[in-house]
Amino acid sequence: IPLLKGWCRGEMLNEAHALMVIVPEDVEISQIEDTLQSVKCLGRVRVRGRMYNSKLDSLTVLCECKEVVDFSKVPPDILPTGGLVAWPIVMVTQSPVSPSAPSRTEHSSTAVDDGNIQELLGAHDGSAESIIRAVGDLLSKIEKPVSDSSSYRRLRVFSGTVPTPAGEEPLEHWLEQARLMVEESDCSDKEKRRRIMESLRGPALSIIKAARVTTADLKPERCLEAIESAFGSAESGEELYIAFRLMQQQPREKLSDFLKRLEQALTKVIQRGGLSVAAANRVRVEQLLRGAVAADLMLVNLKLRERKENPPSFLELLSEIRSEEEYEASRANCPDPEVTALKKQVKRLQQKVQSKKPIASVASLPVETSRNFPGTYKPTTYSDSEEYYCYRCGESGHFAAKCRNAENQAKVVRRLIQSLKKAKSRDLLSSEPTSSTTN
Repeated sequence: IPLLKGWCRGEMLNEAHALMVIVPEDVEISQIEDTLQSVKCLGRVRVRGRMYNSKLDSLTVLCECKEVVDFSKVPPDILPTGGLVAWPIVMVTQSPVSPSAPSRTEHSSTAVDDGNIQELLGAHDGSAESIIRAVGDLLSKIEKPVSDSSSYRRLRVFSGTVPTPAGEEPLEHWLEQARLMVEESDCSDKEKRRRIMESLRGPALSIIKAARVTTADLKPERCLEAIESAFGSAESGEELYIAFRLMQQQPREKLSDFLKRLEQALTKVIQRGGLSVAAANRVRVEQLLRGAVAADLMLVNLKLRERKENPPSFLELLSEIRSEEEYEASRANCPDPEVTALKKQVKRLQQKVQSKKPIASVASLPVETSRNFPGTYKPTTYSDSEEYYCYRCGESGHFAAKCRNAENQAKVVRRLIQSLKKAKSRDLLSSEPTSSTTN
């Protein structure tokens, strides 16, 4: 009874509408609710929590009833449909036991005998009330907190039916939650397997039942592997790795969203054995550089090419990209026409840099062309060697066609911006005398 009161308080239930029933471990929620609803005075019954008791090898189930629990009308135990052992019922206020109910005493005594707690009965007279009181005392003394085993987030339903019915989870989402439960929960393998099985329906549940026929002590990890093998993709790790290497950023897709898609695909590759965990960071950065077709300038700012030998983790990379996206968004809220024009010109020139095509000599270009490429094709009036530089390394005095230095796109972009600003200043200066003459 103290356990029931504390449990009701933790679940914010009205004690007058709550009861506790002790059932075997393999009983499903629907069977518990149907059995208790056969007691008409309870009305509709809904299971609100379950707790496994290793000493009793049974489940203690907290139920909420639509009607007020009347201890004078509710039996101290109930025999489930097709069952041989009655389930003890615990209420906040126990009803006196009539001596004319020997069958209930037999059922309750059998249930407790199966739980191996005869030593707790002591001087009790063997009545149903005494047995229930002994079980309640045992449960109230269990050291493990109720929250450790009853407050876990229940897995959503998965049946393997295609298309996914309303109220069920698709395979990928269900597997993600199930793996998290198996990896993070500190309960026993038996409890983890029970949590998995209670969330399965139809074809999915049939797969696990068939697997338990050959392996009685089926590990929870093997349960998930069986579900994935039966309903997941049949692609091998190598095939998934090839598909991962072909992924590209979609139009208008943010770089952070593209990175998340890459991570989901990369996780599948690792799970199928297509790639080792140690190589994940390097491969992630390589594919991000290869597939990000709409975020070249951002990748330059992040300097990912220079960091391929010591790549960041997924969370570090995601944090850096989101910070860069927020910075760009804040600048976009107050656009500068001059900066916008410069960005467009830089983007066009950067595309030419990436194509790595040899640039024609200055002598073969007309004077008008040199104005379109400031800093590289200098007019004859400028003789300073700083006026032209390499589009590969950013150094002055030579062109990309003859460059032997390492590629440095960040420096090239900076030089391009400087050159564009200088070209605009020269155009303004050259236009002033013309204007005065006209006037």
